[in-house]
Amino acid sequence: MFGKKTTLTERLDALNTAADLGRGYLSPHEQEAITGVTEQAAQRRELSGSHTVVGFFGATGSGKTSLFNAVVGEDLGKAAARRPTTSSPLAAIWEPEGSEELLDWLQIEDRRMRTGTFHGSPLILLDLPDFDSVEPKHRAVAERLAGQVDVLVWVTDPEKYADSVIHDEFIRPHASHSSVTLAVLNKADKLTKDDARNVARSFHQLLIDDGLSRVRVIPTSAKTGAGVEELRKEIARVAQSHAAQEKRIAADIDTITQPWAEQKVPGDVPRGAKKELDTYLAKAAGADSIADVTAAAYRKRLGQKTGWLLTSWIPRFRADPLKRLGLREEADELGVHRSSMPALDASSRAVANKGVRAFADTAAQGLPTSWSSALFDHTEEIVDDLPDQLDRAVARTELPAQPGKGWGIFTFFQWIGLLAALVGVLWYLVIAFLPGVIAPIMEPRIPEVEGWPVPTLLILAGLLIGLVLGLFTGAFGWAIGAGIKNRTKRAIRNEVAEISEDSVVAPLMEIRNRYISFLEAMKKAAS
Repeated sequence: MFGKKTTLTERLDALNTAADLGRGYLSPHEQEAITGVTEQAAQRRELSGSHTVVGFFGATGSGKTSLFNAVVGEDLGKAAARRPTTSSPLAAIWEPEGSEELLDWLQIEDRRMRTGTFHGSPLILLDLPDFDSVEPKHRAVAERLAGQVDVLVWVTDPEKYADSVIHDEFIRPHASHSSVTLAVLNKADKLTKDDARNVARSFHQLLIDDGLSRVRVIPTSAKTGAGVEELRKEIARVAQSHAAQEKRIAADIDTITQPWAEQKVPGDVPRGAKKELDTYLAKAAGADSIADVTAAAYRKRLGQKTGWLLTSWIPRFRADPLKRLGLREEADELGVHRSSMPALDASSRAVANKGVRAFADTAAQGLPTSWSSALFDHTEEIVDDLPDQLDRAVARTELPAQPGKGWGIFTFFQWIGLLAALVGVLWYLVIAFLPGVIAPIMEPRIPEVEGWPVPTLLILAGLLIGLVLGLFTGAFGWAIGAGIKNRTKRAIRNEVAEISEDSVVAPLMEIRNRYISFLEAMKKAAS
């Protein structure tokens, strides 16, 4: 009934897959962001899982360090004056065993060990540099650790709680981290109870506008201690669940996948796009002209083979249409030979280019700019190689220009007719010049059938058979030639279709399908 929830490991695996698929297509910033999440997650999961890292982030003058000291229960901030610079974060550590590698990863040098536990849980509490410091390195430290700690505590005060720098540059970019975020309105003692409630309510609305709908605002005062114990309990609650680390990683994944999760997966490329491409390429390859020439060659050869023997020799003096174009009848199965046809002219190239680019336009639909740009760049390479590919397609096509052996029966009867006519002619010649030869054999020397001399009948019948057969095969040959023309066009189109599939469709669809796989991986990571 309910789908299985994707585990964090599965989400990270999907994000890693997306990072691999997006390499070369994503912008350097996008690639770095995705890779950064996967690498950081892998590193954090290898380190102490028992310690929860809580970072106090705040603007200058928010009382962040004072609040930190109040939560710790000791004035560690004074000791911080002995630190080399205020850019060095301070760590208060409860149950230090196993925390060393984690603190090394966080690059925390100033480490203060605490006795016991923090309300029963191992904890690392960080006091961080002001993120609005005029010192760029201070801000850099705050930005880095905002991306590493398990729990973010935003500390502000009644004067700066609405500061755009806080919201635009720090809180809003971490909007997906509601489950590991605490908001503190410090210095609440400077306000009346009603004003404190109103400011806290206003701060909460700003957080909602930032995208953090589940974050509560805790009014505190480091000076009076108001709200400090409540803040301790909230931190302890998060630490005791031992889920902050996983929630933080999940929130990082949510942040990086959110823009992609909303994208619609492109649908299938219409089948008609491939047919249209094949039509353009077949035309560019000269399928129509080659089909005409093949049909002409077929008719010529059929006429030579089955035509009237008295005239069938005449076409032999005309050049064979196929040979005139340098076309081979037999197919070059390996596709290593070129035909002798002239290279594609400008018009044919334009037709081929139009077909490829039309398909590219269709394949690019639904792709973001980086993928579509890569697709069109590859189209240029395809167009450059296409003339040779089309020539090989023609060379691989078997051209049906040779009449079948069945036509030999007409040749046989043509010879029968010619022999009959020759017998009739020889009969008259013998009678005319050698009458004595026939007299002993036959009397009368010229027999008749229905008043017609037999030699005359032989001559007339032989000539008539040859003429009728010649006219019949000639007319039939023109009809068959139309079929030969269509067969040739289909054969060339089939070869061109293979070329278009291998050289155009496959490489362009590989880019499109790579994006679809990338998007599906990002959506899985987002789930």
